[in-house]
Amino acid sequence: MMDEGTELSVTIAQIVQRLKGAHLHSQLEKQARECLHRPEIKLESLKEDVRNFLRVSGTQDWVYCVYHAGAVTCLPPPGHPAAPPEHTKEPLAYMRKAQASWEKRILKSLNSMCTELGVPLARKRPIPEQKELTNKWNEMGTDEPGDKCNLKFFTPQTMGCLKNPNHDCREGLTARSHWGLIQISLNVRAIPQMREAYPELSLTCCQLGIDDHAHIPPDLFESEHIRIGNKVVSEQDSAAAQQYSRQGCPTGLRAQLWALILNATNEPEDIMHYEQLKAAVIHHDLLVDNLIYKDVKLTASNDDYYFVFEDFLYQVLLCFSRDTAVLEHFSYNSATPPKSYIQGKTFMSVCVCVCVVPFHGFSMYVAPLCFLYNEPSKLYSVFREMYVRYFFRLHSISSSPSGIVSLCLQFERLLQSHLPQLFYHLQKIGAQPLRIAFKWMVRAFSGYLSTDQLLLLWDRVLGYDSLEIVAVLAAAVFAFRAENLMEVTSLASAEAVLADLSTLKVMPLLQIFLFA
Repeated sequence: MMDEGTELSVTIAQIVQRLKGAHLHSQLEKQARECLHRPEIKLESLKEDVRNFLRVSGTQDWVYCVYHAGAVTCLPPPGHPAAPPEHTKEPLAYMRKAQASWEKRILKSLNSMCTELGVPLARKRPIPEQKELTNKWNEMGTDEPGDKCNLKFFTPQTMGCLKNPNHDCREGLTARSHWGLIQISLNVRAIPQMREAYPELSLTCCQLGIDDHAHIPPDLFESEHIRIGNKVVSEQDSAAAQQYSRQGCPTGLRAQLWALILNATNEPEDIMHYEQLKAAVIHHDLLVDNLIYKDVKLTASNDDYYFVFEDFLYQVLLCFSRDTAVLEHFSYNSATPPKSYIQGKTFMSVCVCVCVVPFHGFSMYVAPLCFLYNEPSKLYSVFREMYVRYFFRLHSISSSPSGIVSLCLQFERLLQSHLPQLFYHLQKIGAQPLRIAFKWMVRAFSGYLSTDQLLLLWDRVLGYDSLEIVAVLAAAVFAFRAENLMEVTSLASAEAVLADLSTLKVMPLLQIFLFA
């Protein structure tokens, strides 16, 4: 006879097995991922919470249990006190205050642009303009942004202004406590904890990005890795795909594996949704359209890797700014979306996060994906999932472990503990390491690494479901160039040493920094 716990596990496994490959499975898994952002759900007591909920609710109430990444995710047990919505989005009051303050500055900037350009936040396009845009939908690179469009973003100094009023700075004071720009306490990992969290990156594990370039017969690793990848794709197992990508995705399978991990589909309803967004772009003009045009012109259009995808970027980003489905991520994002109005009625919530509407380099989140997907609807679907899971955290102020504040603190702590002499030297000459590394992390290194290396990095972001590896790589780059950096005498010379990252190999840097 099976005990209660074993019977429950077997039942859940059978349900999940029957659901795999179905559209309902992807919807349930997406909902489960969103639940993981909720602070009232604790992984350490998750199984017991499931049992208690099932006992109390009986057969009269609906409950879903989804197996994902080795854990059962469920609704919290009844009677659990619900936190206020703003506390669910961001539990720390000073973080909420900082995010709200930044949003006010951005809204003020948007209103100033409206006044200077003499245009509203949103307007309906005249019929001739709609026809013109329809005709040149695939050639939008000929349009020019307004000169008065300003792309803003917070800086490392913004991060440095964050203060926890409840924290006594004298607690745990060490010689390195005030070296960095980030002067708040968040739970970030030290290198020993990193080694435990990323065992697949150890020197004893094979990695795409290292072993496929070594002087060994390819059938010893690469061909076997591809065989396993094909099996994962054929079985349509999202959890297996995520585990697999921790060792890197083969070039020919990466597009399928990423879509599988993200549950991004290209079904007729997805294509129809994309066409509806395209129609919304043609019918209505938003102020942020000018910002999108300017950002693409200043970044991707001038990049040797991405300039050929200029029209793709316009299409995806213009549709993205009108997708109300993206608003769902604001239920766990510390930011709030602004709204545009036409004749006093709410027209559309601008789905690009308010603190960067959009910021300089925003289009670089999309550009690398253009190498993987040549259908605009599929490209859009994958980018939207990447954004609502990961990228939004890089430009909103929060205490999330994958948020930009935590990544900045993680980077500084790693560098301080790994190379204290280098950190002290750079801090002494006014070249704070974070001032240099911030731009890398806020773009997840897009536009700085060569595309093949960037995709290997993003393989691991998806595999570990975390952006933490981005901060590790930033510290590893400084460690790699440490000898040259010890000789610099100013911020400008330090930036010159780290100006070109296009020749760097991601996986050797990560392995050496964490495990050598």
